[in-house]
Amino acid sequence: MAAAIAGKLTASFEPTELVVENQSDSHSGPRGRESHFKVVVVSPRFTGQSLVQRHRAVNAALAEELRGGVHALSIEALTPEQWTARAGAVLASPPCLGGSKA
Repeated sequence: MAAAIAGKLTASFEPTELVVENQSDSHSGPRGRESHFKVVVVSPRFTGQSLVQRHRAVNAALAEELRGGVHALSIEALTPEQWTARAGAVLASPPCLGGSKA
């Protein structure tokens, strides 16, 4: 699933940086599944777009995955300038508090 996500994001946004992280094992459920992902997409195509527009575009690119096995998707959609300003740092995800983790 991670490879399919990376391929679709690459085709849609031609990112200068792309991180696809399977965070499923941090959430409730059996080990080894691919249901919770974090993506960091850095693309000049996001220039001039609001955060909502960027997230909608990423969700549209991954519509098939979101209808299928992907239960949760964390998105960081940045311009190259924003990525440089934060020195290429990927923000830490908050801990899962759902299901049996609470």
